[in-house]
Amino acid sequence: MPIMFKSAVREHGQLQPHIKAGMFHIRLPLVHWEIEVPEAIQGMIVFMTGASATVYLEQQFGLDFKTAISIIIVHEFLYLWQNMMGDALIGGWITPAVPLIITYLGQYDYNPAAGVYDRIHALLALEILLGVLYVGLGVTKLAGKLVGWCPSSLKGGILMGAGMSACIGTYGFKTVENGGKGFWAMPITFTIGVLLALFLLFSYGFGKVKRGHNPFIKLISKLGFVPALLVAYVVGMAIKEIGTPVFTEPGIVLNPFPGLAWAFHNFTLFGVGLPPAHIFLTALPMAVMTYIIAFGDVVAGTAFYSETKRFREDEDMDISADRTNLCCGIRNIFEACFAPTCTMSGPLWTAMTVTVAERYKSGKDNMYSIFGGACTFNLFKVLSCACIPLMALVRPVLPLAMSLTLMIQAFGSFYVGMTFCRTNIERGVAGITACVIATSATPSLGLFVGIVLSIVCEFINTNRKERARLVADGMAQVTPEIEEAERAALKFEGKLTVHN
Repeated sequence: MPIMFKSAVREHGQLQPHIKAGMFHIRLPLVHWEIEVPEAIQGMIVFMTGASATVYLEQQFGLDFKTAISIIIVHEFLYLWQNMMGDALIGGWITPAVPLIITYLGQYDYNPAAGVYDRIHALLALEILLGVLYVGLGVTKLAGKLVGWCPSSLKGGILMGAGMSACIGTYGFKTVENGGKGFWAMPITFTIGVLLALFLLFSYGFGKVKRGHNPFIKLISKLGFVPALLVAYVVGMAIKEIGTPVFTEPGIVLNPFPGLAWAFHNFTLFGVGLPPAHIFLTALPMAVMTYIIAFGDVVAGTAFYSETKRFREDEDMDISADRTNLCCGIRNIFEACFAPTCTMSGPLWTAMTVTVAERYKSGKDNMYSIFGGACTFNLFKVLSCACIPLMALVRPVLPLAMSLTLMIQAFGSFYVGMTFCRTNIERGVAGITACVIATSATPSLGLFVGIVLSIVCEFINTNRKERARLVADGMAQVTPEIEEAERAALKFEGKLTVHN
């Protein structure tokens, strides 16, 4: 039975009660949406994936853990804010872009003691530009045209380059001597965690099992890669590759305001000033790549919820891609001003959106409103991030959580990136683009290389009809085995975004 006030009761077939403010539909806890116990429990379990973003703030900027988690609390709260503004999508990181963003940030110095703020300026410029792209392209309806103009080989190259960057990066297979914190830092734990996570999310075998009626298997399948993370955590502690939790911090609830006050004066637009023009210029290609990666989530999320509406005639969901874009833009710009993060603030955490929607489809008795499910999940996720005992419990496993997130994302980025490429020419362009993106100190160089290669190899002296014929010929040469693999890849695409 949902936990809510009478004011949250709606008439059959109508919108969930709200306060209308332009395109926004403001909904307050209990007043306009119910608390759903299953989503509350899930939020208290999977919050560690969001909290793992602290490792980047500590690594890239030397922030202490309290300050880093205070920033992440704001980041997590903004997902709830988007739901309360009338967007039912469960937001997440722009995960495929994270390795590229870290490489991009690595080309800048950061030494506050010497007054050098180039790296934080680069992060601020990227987050501001991404926010502006969300708002501008979303509201003007130009977003689809931008992504449509982008050649398939370039989109595939960007995704595969992101996957390569994750594999060779700090939380992948970089050696310990070079700062690696992934495989070579904890080989047994990393191997167990990654293999089990890929099995749960992508394997044919588990895909067959979870279609059965075993309630335990169904529960495991709803938790994404968290069961793999927990198993690897226990193994890692047993063999001493991961430390044990330390419960020394007094209290139950973390007060984030001291950390946010420090960040406001030392780590935000108001504290370090507006980034110089040359940093904005270098951030622009990175912002475009990040937006191209994220745009698919806006389309996928709105399409998925539009299909979900068919199962529930008792509630009008009011899906709006424009509202999603606007909310994402506001979130990123707000973070640049008050709580910057390296993961950016994206439109969709696919796995959890699907999980909540599947229970919503089962009827009004199981989930009264889609907003109750989404808001409850994000509410308890952010509350868990502020719970001192819970954070102490999961803190040792956060680097491993980051490794698993990025390896899963790399796996998905590779197979989706490959499906973009339909001819050998497109595959070649995508491959070189991906390699330059992954290995260059400046990922935007890969974008430039991909554009030049696609023009030279695909567009010079060919018209649209000829390119369409070449694509058709390339698709005609696809074997039944490849077609089956591509169908399997598309089937699992809903699992792609781990925290994206």
